[in-house]
Order: sequence, then C-alpha cells, then structure tokens
Amino acid sequence: MPLAVAIQMDPIDRIDIAGDSTFALALEAQARGHTLLYYGPRALTFNNGAVTARVCPLKVRAKKGDHFELGDATVQDLSRMDVILMRQDPPFDMAYITATHILERLHPKTLVVNDPAQVRNAPEKLFVTEFKDLMPPTLITSDGGEIASFRAAHKDIILKPLYGNGGAGVFRVKPDDENLGALLEMFTAFYREPVIVQRYVPEVRQGDKRIILVDGAFAGAINRVPATGEARSNMHVGGRPEATTLTAREEAICAALGPALKERGLIFTGIDVIGDYLTEINVTSPTGIQEVKRFGGADIAALIWDAIEAKRKAA
Repeated sequence: MPLAVAIQMDPIDRIDIAGDSTFALALEAQARGHTLLYYGPRALTFNNGAVTARVCPLKVRAKKGDHFELGDATVQDLSRMDVILMRQDPPFDMAYITATHILERLHPKTLVVNDPAQVRNAPEKLFVTEFKDLMPPTLITSDGGEIASFRAAHKDIILKPLYGNGGAGVFRVKPDDENLGALLEMFTAFYREPVIVQRYVPEVRQGDKRIILVDGAFAGAINRVPATGEARSNMHVGGRPEATTLTAREEAICAALGPALKERGLIFTGIDVIGDYLTEINVTSPTGIQEVKRFGGADIAALIWDAIEAKRKAA
C-alpha cells in the first residue's frame, strides 16, 4: 500500500546526491510508489494541539544538478502522514530537542523514524556510555583537573564537543602537546556542555568503521581511513571509504547493541568502531548507506523501507 511520507531535512538543494543517505531513502520510497512531502525543521509547527508543517510535494531523481522538484507549499496536518523521516543533521541542540518533543505528539500513530523520544534520550556520545565494556576509557566533564588527571593516566587523548557532529571540534592531544589548556578555554567559550575525552585508539590509522544496523540487525559496513596528517576519518574532511567485513569483536558489538536499538524503535542507526572499541552510536541522522552499496554491500535504503513498511502493516 502506498504511504504518505513527510521528510524533515536540511535544504535539499545543498545535498550531495552521491553520498546523502536521506536522498537514497527518498529515491527508494518514490520507487515503491510512496508519496513524498518535504519540509525544513523551521517549518514544523505546534498549533493548538495540532502538529503541522508548511510542506512541498517532492519528486527526486538521480541527476546531479537537477535532483529534485518541489510543488507548491501548503500547510498540512502531519497526523495525516503515515511516516515522517526526521533527517535533519545535528547539532543536537535545543532546536533539535524541541523538534523531538513536537514530533512525539504524533508517534507512533504516525511512524516517526527514528522514534523522537528515543532520539532525544540517546545522543550519540552519551548513549554509548550504556555499553561501557565496549568503549575505550572515556571521561565526560567540564572539570579541568579531571581532564588533566585523565591525560596523565592515558597520555594520548582525543578531545571533542559532547554534542558535536561530523568531526567538527575534534582534537588529538599528544603527551607532549602544550595546547590542552588553550583548547579547554576555547571549549568553555564556545560550549556550555561538558567535553568528552577518550583515550586515543591508534588503530584509527587503519580506519574508523561505520557499521549500519536496521531495526537492530547488522545491514552493512564501510571502513573510513583518515587522510595523512588527519586524526579524523569523516569523509567530508578527507577520509577515504573502503570495503570491509566485520571482525568477531565487531559482530559481538552488534549482537550486544541490537536488542537495545530494536527495543527503542531506532530503525536506522550507525555505530562507529575503532579497533576493538565502540566510540559512538549515531541515531539522529546516520549516514553511509550509499557508500556501503557502492562497495558491493546491501541496498540499505531498501532494508530500511522494508522495516518501515512492516511496522506500518503491523500497526
């Protein structure tokens, strides 16, 4: 049965259609005969008990420079939708949190992917702390003395904003680096939240593996190798994607996480693994499905829509 699908996302004219996971999901939905509507997060409205948005009918095509077509904008009651894809990128700030509260008024009668309440309760760098046996040594604090002690214990560390994304603001601080104090001053100036500090995992030179799970089950993986002279493996800062398979340790990590993800209604998640360690669980706007398919892996957009359609059928 065709579904009415609204996609809450960042400006569609700015996306890279060769790598954008939301675009792949839109193409797959359209191919299945679902009706697509598009709106930005600022178009979301709570009006006297109703959740509405100023939406545009959307058609997509895999043609660079001419990848979308929008119809006339109208205000629509989102409770009439079958599915809403919450796909705007972080930062996970109060605007993002507010959007989860508003969309929570609709879910699960209208299926919001991912479940907005669970997204709100599972920010990437905090959710992972529920699985401390899988993590590298990790500290979350604003206390400079605690950070200094952690560095003294672990020597080589990674410092990053607690609610950052895409590798922004990630610093490697080596044992002889004299910039830790200045970095903490900068973090204090730009962020009110604590910072997250982790022991540096040298295996990152061999890659930071993005593993995608659909409804708690392994769906595919891609290895992201950082560029020379770069501590971050994110592809938009020069990381190189390559085909990969799972190690026994990574299979065990997926098995440990899967039931918790499924129970929370987190249909599309992307976890990051470096060496033997789980470093993040991405639930807000995971990426990587086009890269997996490009390197011969599964069509994860199809797997996600299989899961969504099964949930709608069971509702």
